[in-house]
Amino acid sequence: MKNRIYLDYAATAPILPTARAKMLEVLDAQLGNPAALHTPGHFAQQYVEAARLEIARLLAADPTEIIFTSGGSESNNTVMQIFAGQKIAVSSVEHPSVLEAARARAGELRIIPVDREGLVQVEKIPSDVDLVSIMLANNELGNIEPIAEITQRLRQQNPHIRIHTDATQAFGKIPVKVDTLGVDYLTISAHKIGGPVGVGALYARNGAPFQSLILGGHQELKRRAGTVNACAIAGFGAAAQWCWKNWSCRRWAEVAKLRDLLARRIQAEVTHSSINSPREHCLPNILNVSFEAAEGESIQLYLDAAGVVVSTGSACAAGDTKPSHVLMATQGDPEVAHSSIRFSLGLDTAEAEIDQVMQVLPDIVKRLQGISTVKIRSHQ
Repeated sequence: MKNRIYLDYAATAPILPTARAKMLEVLDAQLGNPAALHTPGHFAQQYVEAARLEIARLLAADPTEIIFTSGGSESNNTVMQIFAGQKIAVSSVEHPSVLEAARARAGELRIIPVDREGLVQVEKIPSDVDLVSIMLANNELGNIEPIAEITQRLRQQNPHIRIHTDATQAFGKIPVKVDTLGVDYLTISAHKIGGPVGVGALYARNGAPFQSLILGGHQELKRRAGTVNACAIAGFGAAAQWCWKNWSCRRWAEVAKLRDLLARRIQAEVTHSSINSPREHCLPNILNVSFEAAEGESIQLYLDAAGVVVSTGSACAAGDTKPSHVLMATQGDPEVAHSSIRFSLGLDTAEAEIDQVMQVLPDIVKRLQGISTVKIRSHQ
């Protein structure tokens, strides 16, 4: 992957050296099963609990409220399982692991509409339900939802309501504190912050209802059965510790400047392009753009051939020919949805890389627009 311009951090951030080193440390130690009573098992469990402390510190949560899972999708499914057969409300732009799990398990499901920037219409969030699930920041557009305001409003209307937020994209990029947000459940994933793939966590507030998704063992205080992946969890903890020590609004503000530079240059240099991400209340690293009459997956493949790595949206939807449900909810136009590209930057992204992207992107889009059967409707 060397010499490639990587602009797909929202899908997976490259693993941090500290996380990799911690995982190798665990592997080299040849530890036992963390659930075992013998010494090798005890040492393995120590790595797990150290990671739990790091993640709890980053969330300002109690360590007992952190449940390790296989990733964000399992965490989201777990929350939907807790409220199986009950009334659930979710936003129309949630990750598929929330939307599909809610459709499968809810006794009654209500979909909360959003505006053109992906923000929920707060006045349309129902309070006469058992669970409301609204993501903190959208993985395709980057828009940040006012979760603290939403939880306060809902609890005033219904003190018994429970609230979940999928903070997978926001975690590590903006402050994510569970008491500030006021949520009962919160989802995070390691590989979005430079940890390994295949491990995540669910924050479940002490006293909130809970029902295990995976049964068959006493791990995680009987909340998630299965042998605990000490190696991956240790890497997750190391990534969380790195975020604690190195997270800075100033550093991410520099990333936001590069994102805005890319947006300005695309609008100035690429014909018939439109920015889908909001200008305000947006994560500092995500930029979603549509290129009229140019198919998004084709742009992605041409950019990949040129050494630029981007995405057409959620990595979980790769290979799905349906238009992005997020852009359909915000724009209502399948052509806009099919022609979108998500650029997502990281702390290592440099201005020179933006220059290199803009050396190839305009010609790629122009070439695809020239052979497209879709009629260009705008007059840029």
